[in-house]
Amino acid sequence: MLPRLLAVVGGPGSRRGWRKGSPARGSASAAAAPPVALPAQAQVVVCGGGIMGTSVAYHLSKMGWKDVVLLEQGRLAAGSTRFCAGILSTARHLAIEQKMADYSNKLYHQLEQETGIQTGYTRTGSIFLAQTQDRLISLKRISSRLNVIGIPCEIVSPRRVAELHPLLNVHDLVGAMHVPEDAVVSSADVALALASAASQNGVQIYDRTSILHVMVKRGQVTGVETDKGQIQCQYFVNCAGQWAYELGLCSEEPVSIPLHACEHFYLLTRPWETPLPSSTPTVVDADGRIYIRNWQGGILSGGFEKNPKPIFTEGKNQLEIQNLQEDWDHFEPLLSSLLRRMPQLETLEIVKLVNCPETFTPDMRCIMGESPSVRGYFVLVGMNSAGLSFGGGAGKYLAEWMVHGYPSESVWELDLKRFGALQSSRTFLRHRVMEVMPLLYDLKVPRWDFQTGRQLRTSPLYDRLDAQGARWMEKHGFERPKYFVPPDKDLLALEQSKTFYKPDWFEIVESEVKCCKEAVCVIDMSSFTKFEITSTGDQALEILQYLFSNDLDVPVGHIVHTGMLNERGGYENDCSIARLSKRSFFMISPTDQQVHCWAWLKKYMPEDSNLILEDVTWKYTALNLIGPRAVDVLSELSYAPMTPDHFPSLFCKEMSVGYANGIRVMSMTHTGEPGFMLYIPIEYALHVYNEVMSVGQKYGIRNAGYYALRSLRIEKFFAFWGQDLNTLTTPLECGGESRVKLDKGVDFIGRDALLQQRQNGVYKRLTMFILDDHDTDLDLWPWWGEPIYRNGQYVGKTTSSAYGYTLERHVCLGFVHNFSEDAGEEQVVTADFINRGEYEIDIAGHRFQAKAKLYPVPSLLAHKRRKEDVELSDLHGK
Repeated sequence: MLPRLLAVVGGPGSRRGWRKGSPARGSASAAAAPPVALPAQAQVVVCGGGIMGTSVAYHLSKMGWKDVVLLEQGRLAAGSTRFCAGILSTARHLAIEQKMADYSNKLYHQLEQETGIQTGYTRTGSIFLAQTQDRLISLKRISSRLNVIGIPCEIVSPRRVAELHPLLNVHDLVGAMHVPEDAVVSSADVALALASAASQNGVQIYDRTSILHVMVKRGQVTGVETDKGQIQCQYFVNCAGQWAYELGLCSEEPVSIPLHACEHFYLLTRPWETPLPSSTPTVVDADGRIYIRNWQGGILSGGFEKNPKPIFTEGKNQLEIQNLQEDWDHFEPLLSSLLRRMPQLETLEIVKLVNCPETFTPDMRCIMGESPSVRGYFVLVGMNSAGLSFGGGAGKYLAEWMVHGYPSESVWELDLKRFGALQSSRTFLRHRVMEVMPLLYDLKVPRWDFQTGRQLRTSPLYDRLDAQGARWMEKHGFERPKYFVPPDKDLLALEQSKTFYKPDWFEIVESEVKCCKEAVCVIDMSSFTKFEITSTGDQALEILQYLFSNDLDVPVGHIVHTGMLNERGGYENDCSIARLSKRSFFMISPTDQQVHCWAWLKKYMPEDSNLILEDVTWKYTALNLIGPRAVDVLSELSYAPMTPDHFPSLFCKEMSVGYANGIRVMSMTHTGEPGFMLYIPIEYALHVYNEVMSVGQKYGIRNAGYYALRSLRIEKFFAFWGQDLNTLTTPLECGGESRVKLDKGVDFIGRDALLQQRQNGVYKRLTMFILDDHDTDLDLWPWWGEPIYRNGQYVGKTTSSAYGYTLERHVCLGFVHNFSEDAGEEQVVTADFINRGEYEIDIAGHRFQAKAKLYPVPSLLAHKRRKEDVELSDLHGK
C-alpha cells in the first residue's frame, strides 16, 4: 500500500541544550547560566557542536587540555548529528576505520554511566546480507579482519538469518555476516553527553555563536572572529560538517577541505502491532542498497541510491539543518527494495520520510589532520554517513594528534594532506559525490577505480598511450597506465571484468613483466612528486642532512635512497635524492606525497631567501626504461656509453636523448631490475618517447603499466611508502638499514629513536611470504590486509601483494609481530623468530600455507623450473 504521511516527529535535540551565548557546565539538562561574554583567549577553539566537535573537546579535556572553547552556530547536536540514523557498525573495509568504530562502540557503551545522560545505547548486533557469491566473499574478507582485532563476527547461513530476524525474506540470500556487538544509539544524545562530560572537565561551550573568520599570521592560527567578538587561540579545529568547505575559505590563508553534501533519505514507521524488541538486529542489505533498524517498535530504513541528489553546491547555508523536502518518487526504488526484504511492512503505517544532508568526500574516507598551509588549523569532517560509528575514535585520534604531535595509529588514509587544491573544485566535488554515495553499498572488488573527475592531471603522452591501448587508474588526480590492452583483446569484456579471483588482465601483465625481464619496457611515471632544493651556500645540504636519514653529502651525480623520518623514527616519506650540483638536489617521492612532503619540508626549513624549495612535478615527464636492453636503446639515442663501467648504478647525469638536451638520466628503475629513469622537460616528452619507441623496436620494446611494476617490486621485496611503510614504520623494521647512516656525523630527525630501537630490538618486521598451496587459477587471490598466522596464532596482516611471474607464485608483504600470551605484551621479533615459524595467510576465511623470507627469493623456488632460469649465484648478484 502507498505510504500515508503523518505529522513530523520532533528531533531528539529539541528537549535539552544550552541557551544562546551561554557556557555549558554540569549536566546537559541543567538550567543554563545567563548570557556571558566570550573569553578573550583560549588554547583551542573547536567549531561545531555535533558529534565530531564534542568528541574532540571531550578527548582533549581527558588528555589534560582544559583551556578549550567549543562554538556552535545553532544549538548543540542540531546539525546532521540530529538526523543520524543511529547505527553503530564496526564492519569496515579499512583497518583504521574498524579501530575507530570499535573504540566508538566501547566509548558510547560506558558514556551513560559516566555522564548520567541517557544515550539510548542498545547492543543489537548487525546482519550484513549477501545476495551474490562475490558479496559473500567481500563479507568473509571483512569478517577475517574483524575477528583478529577482537571484534566477534561470523559468517552465517540464510536459515540462521531468518532465526536472528524472523521478519526478513531470505529466499534470495547466499549467506550473511553477523556482528553481534554492533549497536544503535541516539546520536544527538551521545553528542550532548560528550559535551556534558567535556564541560565538567573545564571546556567552555557556547551555542548561537557563529565563526566569521579564522585569523592567521605568518602561517599560524592566532584566533577566531565571531559574531560576538574575538578569541585569541593557538589551535583551531574545524568540525563544521557540511559547512567545513566554506569555513575553510574564511581565513587569510584558505584551507582546502574537499567535501560536498547530498540529500539522504530514510523513513520512519509506526510500531508493529507487537512492537519489535529493542534488541532486534540492524540489517544492511547492500545489494538491495538499504539498511533497516528497529525504531520505537517500528522500523527506520534508508539507503544509498544509484542516483543521489547533491545539494548546496552554490554554498547555500542554514543555521540549523531542517528536514528537507520529501521526495517519494526518488525514494521509491529503496522502498521497493525494503518491501521485498520485509514484505510484512505493507501493513505498517509510515510516519515520515526524512530528508537530510550528509557530507561525502572524494574517496569515501573521512578527513582529519592539520592543514598543510596553516599551523594549528586542524580538521575533522566528511564522515560519509558514518559519523556516529567514527565519532569517538576519530575524536580521540585528532586529540592525540594535537596533544602529542601524532595519533597512536597510522591515519594516512584519512589525512587531509592526501588531497591537494585540485580536489576542491565545486564541479569536481559535485560530480564525484554523485559517484561516491552509491559506492558506499556497491560491491568493491580489488583494483576498482573512480570514474568521475578523471583526466584532470595527465602526462603529455596521455593521448599517445591511450591510442596504444592504455587502461588507466588515478592517483592524486594523475592518470597512470595500469596495463596496455593488445589489439586482439576484447576491451569491453576486460573493462567489465571484476573479481576477487584471477583477473582477466593476468596474461597481459605477464607479457609486460616478461618483456621487462628479457628485453625492454617503457612505463610513464610522470606522476611522481618532484622537488628541487637549491641554495647559494651549504644551506640545502645542511637542512637535507637534518631531515633525511641517509648521508646526502655524496659526490655530484650520485643518487641516495633515503627515508624522511619523524622523531619516532617512522617514515614520513621514502624517496630518492640526486645531487645535481654542490648546492642543488633533485628529490623524487611517491605521487601522493606532493602535499604532505611539501608541508613537512616547509615546516623544518628556515625562512632563508638563499634556500629555495621548488615543486617541479609538472616540469618533467618521467619515463622508466626497464630491462636488459634499456642500455642498448639509450646508448643508440645518446651516442654515449651506458654500461655499468661508464654509468654505474644509482648515478644521475644530464644527457642528450635524440634531439633533446637536458634529460636527467638516472640508473635506477624502482623495481630492482636493470634500466634507467628519464626525467624529461615536458616540451621534449613526445619527441623523446617517439625516439625511444622507434629505436627500441629492434630490441623488442613495448609499453608497460603500474601492475607490472607492482609485480616486479614486490617480487624483489621492495617496500613502498603508503602501502607497506607509514609513519609508525622505522627503517630497522623493514630492512631499510642501508638507507640510514647513524654515523654520518650529523644529527637527523629520528636518529635517537633508531639508536634506542637498535639497542632494544624491533617489535615487528616486514616479511615476504610466498604462498605454497595456492592455486592461482581456482583460489581467491590475496590483495592486501589478509591476516597472517604463525604456528596457528595471529601475528599481523599483509600490506601488499602481487603475483610473482618469475616465482610463479603469489607473493605477499606484511609485518610480523610477536604477541606473547605468556608475557601479556609484544616481544622482540628476531630473524630466528621469523625463520622458525610455520605460516598461513587467511584469504576470506581460508588459510593458505606460506613460506616466510626476510630477503628476496631467487626464481629457483618456482613451482616448475623454466629453461630461462639462471643460476642461483647470478640471481644473488642482481
